[in-house]
Amino acid sequence: MQLELRHLEAVRVIAEAGSLGRAAVRLGVSQPALSAQLRRIEAVTGGELFVRSRRGVQPTPLGEMVLSAARRVLGEMEALTAGTRAAAPHPTLRIGGILLVLIDRLLGHTEEELPGHEIDITIEHSATRLTRMLGAGQYDAILYGEIADHEVPLPEGVVARTLIAKEPACVRLAATHPLAAQDEIKLIDLAGETFTTLTDEDDGGPEGMADACRRAGFTPTLRYRIDDRKMRWQLIAAERAVSLCQPTSPPAEGTVLRPLAGDPLTGRIRLAWNRAGLSEHHAGLLYRAAARAYLDSIPTNTFYRAWWEARPELHPALD
Repeated sequence: MQLELRHLEAVRVIAEAGSLGRAAVRLGVSQPALSAQLRRIEAVTGGELFVRSRRGVQPTPLGEMVLSAARRVLGEMEALTAGTRAAAPHPTLRIGGILLVLIDRLLGHTEEELPGHEIDITIEHSATRLTRMLGAGQYDAILYGEIADHEVPLPEGVVARTLIAKEPACVRLAATHPLAAQDEIKLIDLAGETFTTLTDEDDGGPEGMADACRRAGFTPTLRYRIDDRKMRWQLIAAERAVSLCQPTSPPAEGTVLRPLAGDPLTGRIRLAWNRAGLSEHHAGLLYRAAARAYLDSIPTNTFYRAWWEARPELHPALD
């Protein structure tokens, strides 16, 4: 077997993710398949590339050497891809995003603000992967969230603008749950509940939730990590879990969305773009499209509409 670009990408992602499980999710393969691939790569390189422990994986000295070469080669290939695309007469506008609610409504507004452009929207499950691909020129712009005080690091050549400066976390729970009858829920009342979240959240969400729960007086039980939105909602509807959600999250059969008293956890939404792929003017139009998409989602939540209207200083500028 000879090493290919996909093998170098696997090594890089494993190192960045810190565990085979998280790396498998980012690469879209099963963990056993990735483990088998790593063994084949190690057979070619002549030794172990990572040491495994209960805390995850760390590169060995040989792994550090292979990782350095992988980053250099992949960086050159990404630069080549970005360069050839920049020379194209009418490049497609490539947008990457996390599973944010506004992505559902973004396409129509982007077509209105940027008529004539072909648009490619891709969903990723890792903010780290999104920003790295943006910096490498594989996306022109990305939309992502940050929870609490967490800040996603951005590569050189990338500019970011805050779209929504603050939004409160809500809790989604079964419509039959005893707490569902309340207009708002205290975070401490969720002590003892089982939480579900996305598979690979590196936006500060799990850490922010844990910190908020500790301040409330308990340690949350996070048992289910599921990317599929429908599957997560079915799990909640069956009273097997609860989940913290954006306040603009749409209705889901068998579940209700309730505000958390006192806003113990908040997040923000940001738009970032690569200067080499998107002009300031087009970035402004995309910002406007994303803002309009977000504003469209506010009426789905009566509580949040009142919360939002009382805070005009948080509203995005549309001019």
